[in-house]
Amino acid sequence: MSDVTVARQVLDVLADHGATTVFGLPGVHNLAFWGPARAERGTDPAPVVVRHEQTAVYAADGWARRSGRLGAAVVTTGPGAANAVAAFGEAAASHSPVVLVASEIPAAAARSGRFRGVLHESRNQAALFAPLAKAVFRPRTPEGVAAVIAEAAATALRHPRGPVYLDVPADVLGRPAAVGPVAAGREARRTEPWASISDAVDLLAGRRVAVWAGAAVLDDAEAIGALAGRLGAPLVTSFHARGLPGALGVPPHEPEVAAVIGDADVLLVLGGDLDGMNTRNWTMPRPPVLVSVDPAPPADPPEWTADVALTGELRGLLRVLTERVPAHEPWFPADLDTRVRRGLDADASTLLDALDSRPDGTALVCDMAVAGYWAGGYARVTEPRGLAYPVGWGTLGFGLPAAVGVASTGVPTLVVCGDGGLVMGVGELATLVQERLPVTVLVVDDGGYGMLRYDQARAGVEHRGVDLVTPDFVALARAFGVEATDVPALDGLGEALRKAIGSGAPHLVRVAARLTPPRTTSPRWHEG
Repeated sequence: MSDVTVARQVLDVLADHGATTVFGLPGVHNLAFWGPARAERGTDPAPVVVRHEQTAVYAADGWARRSGRLGAAVVTTGPGAANAVAAFGEAAASHSPVVLVASEIPAAAARSGRFRGVLHESRNQAALFAPLAKAVFRPRTPEGVAAVIAEAAATALRHPRGPVYLDVPADVLGRPAAVGPVAAGREARRTEPWASISDAVDLLAGRRVAVWAGAAVLDDAEAIGALAGRLGAPLVTSFHARGLPGALGVPPHEPEVAAVIGDADVLLVLGGDLDGMNTRNWTMPRPPVLVSVDPAPPADPPEWTADVALTGELRGLLRVLTERVPAHEPWFPADLDTRVRRGLDADASTLLDALDSRPDGTALVCDMAVAGYWAGGYARVTEPRGLAYPVGWGTLGFGLPAAVGVASTGVPTLVVCGDGGLVMGVGELATLVQERLPVTVLVVDDGGYGMLRYDQARAGVEHRGVDLVTPDFVALARAFGVEATDVPALDGLGEALRKAIGSGAPHLVRVAARLTPPRTTSPRWHEG
């Protein structure tokens, strides 16, 4: 492989593991990644140059959530790497399989245990990522890179999934690659003891079961639907798993849904996500018996301990359970979705009607904004991986950057932002034009940080720090070369969104509105 550099080897191996697009920025220490493509490789990763390192990881995260494959980001040393930390944390909290590759100062300039003030030098750059990373790799030679790059990719993809950090000295990236790498070994498939499956079947048989589905089961939608149907069970999803066929289209936070879960005899949890944000910090009603099915043991002990915990190849476990549990008639209200939607306030219903009128096959991305909370919890999502929502770490500014990654998989994408979050990554409007991405940006402009304004109002304190000077978003979008539409009121939003998405080109739609947050937001968890 003497004609291949270490940087090219890294990209080739990431592509072999599914990262056929890589997001990043060139910098003085990572220019080896931005050399000419290898014409002989049909799988050469397509580079997408973004405007901020945080976006590189958000976009890789969005790519991974939508595709189910490995996301990849490349950043430069020091401040470039540091800029990526918040987005890396979101990928960690949401279990997204992302490999972040950062350059480091040249090995020739580094001295162990000493800080010398070399350009972009840190005492320990990897330490910024270690508390968040599933694994950290720091190879310092071409042979070291060849030995670990496949394992880094496989580690990110292995359940429980998560982001992996890898850094390589700048003067190593341009050197000839070492022979290899050897493909990373796969984990041996776990064989579940039949006694455990029998115990699970005994607990499920003849009981009222509620099925909870998390992100780890998104590739097994048909099997999940078959099992829930066999059990006559309501299928409730975490935010990450919205879009599973047959699932309720409203969140478990809603009192009506939580009451149904609480009325069950058994909670069957498929693919985890029983975390604080999905369970109102574990204050939701919990049935007396819990059975869990996961592809691998969780990284941390769950707050709710299962009476029977099955781990292994999910599709096979679900098939066996479906074959062995006796059929049960549905025991929950068939109109549960309708009941919840009927009780939503008028402005929220108007917004959701507009979002739900988007063309089929349009992916939905939400930012941490009041409009995003409504969209993430209640908007129509008709397919697995049809929603990207940063409810894991709650990172404001996720929306537009993540939409770059989602749309790079080839799907039209609608991103729902507030004015505060959009400004955090507004430079990516240029990326939409540069890459000709079919992204429609909906900015619901309430002149500030609407959720925080609501929190202050509830606390009875004066508004402070929440009312912002915001730009003319229509003029700003047009300055980037993005078509833009200003909608006077929410009741005209649906038509504007359909036209924008139908154009197949980047488009921004701005509407002025102040919405009350839904009950999925933590200040309202106690209601109902």
